[in-house]
Amino acid sequence: MKTKILYRCSQCGYESPRWMGKCQECEAWNTFEEVINQPKTNNSSSAKARKFSAKKLSEVMSGNSDRIVTRIQEFNRVLGGGIVKDSLTILTARPGAGKSTLLLQVADDVAAQGYKVLYASAEESESQIKNRAERILKGNQRNIWLCSDTLLNNILVSVEELDPDLVIIDSIQTFILEEYNSRPGSPVQTMECANELLRIAKNPERPRAVIMVGQMTKEDEMAGLRALEHLVDTVLILNGESGEELRAAWCSKNRFGSTGEIGFFAMTEQGMLSIDNPSEFFMTLRPDGEEVCGSTLTVVKEGTRPIIVEVESLVSKSYTPYPSRISECLRRDQLNTLISILEQRGRIDLYDKNVVIKTTGGLQLKEQSVNLAVILSIVSSVKDVPIPGDCVFVADVGLTGELKKVPALEARIRELDRMGFKKVYIAQNTLKKPLHLNQIEVIEQGHLREVIDLILKNRN
Repeated sequence: MKTKILYRCSQCGYESPRWMGKCQECEAWNTFEEVINQPKTNNSSSAKARKFSAKKLSEVMSGNSDRIVTRIQEFNRVLGGGIVKDSLTILTARPGAGKSTLLLQVADDVAAQGYKVLYASAEESESQIKNRAERILKGNQRNIWLCSDTLLNNILVSVEELDPDLVIIDSIQTFILEEYNSRPGSPVQTMECANELLRIAKNPERPRAVIMVGQMTKEDEMAGLRALEHLVDTVLILNGESGEELRAAWCSKNRFGSTGEIGFFAMTEQGMLSIDNPSEFFMTLRPDGEEVCGSTLTVVKEGTRPIIVEVESLVSKSYTPYPSRISECLRRDQLNTLISILEQRGRIDLYDKNVVIKTTGGLQLKEQSVNLAVILSIVSSVKDVPIPGDCVFVADVGLTGELKKVPALEARIRELDRMGFKKVYIAQNTLKKPLHLNQIEVIEQGHLREVIDLILKNRN
């Protein structure tokens, strides 16, 4: 019996033989999804299913999943130590962020270790992929096979013939299975193609690592159903704009590692290069002795790694009833809260001042540990007093003006000591035990006003 295509509302379940912009039942807009109405099968088909029995948890063999460790250190960091050999990963990013470039470099690195790699693309021809490989790869690529086709059935045949260890699919929304009469990128085609790839990845007799590219929408979300994210083991997101050098990769889901790790890359003519010391991208390297107003340093934690970040402020006279409060790196509510604390507890008037905040490199400030540095950068700008570049501020600031402790403080201070900084300002009584440091001086303060007075006094 031939399958029938229906359109079902994701809000109320109303079905229609054709797609509609507005649901007639619940009146919701753009909620119809394409589904396949499969004919019912008789009970005899269930007898063809393989014999299956559940196991006790105590009888299941435990073991760590094997990994393919690449020489791309930041890629390993994000995935939790490398590519798991029986995993299904999806990589998504905006157009031009470097998804295909990064995966081609991963394919080259894995192939250089003796593994077989199948790179399948429905978006580029084999000659286009070859041209990119000649530009960014240095090896002979003898263990990499290319396949340019939109029919996933042909890719699956190639998998059976070549028996690769790593399969790269670029991109999942452009492939189709001939068993289903729907367009590429439809929910049915995308999910069924992903399920076929899951089957070959999780084959207990021959496990394989599969990495899919997923397209991203204008809302910076992965295109397609959320069920696709639930299906895969790892969701890897690559942030970065076309034309910019810096790229950041992080996992929103990872069954084999932490989701807090971030890997940093530099997009160059030679491809994506790992950045071993990302702090250099988030600080301005100035000549010795040069100081500027409105600039402070702090330390944030991205996964297990401390990163030193420069916060810059610009305070100017406002000639309108409502001064501007602008920040690309902080939430607007958080910035307004810090300005209120500075006015009330720091006794610095900003009611007639425009305040603009940004970070070097555009890193988002998500931790409360940056609050003291943000406030001090505003103080430095409004008072026109530069803060030494070897001073760092790591503390939260409460509504009372009191400095608060931050997590992983010892690791942050040790990183500052390793980088050669001279002073770090923290909250009082927050270190559990004395630290054996080489050169950095730890200055503990209890209140915001004490830090402001100390900074201004030292600079006058």
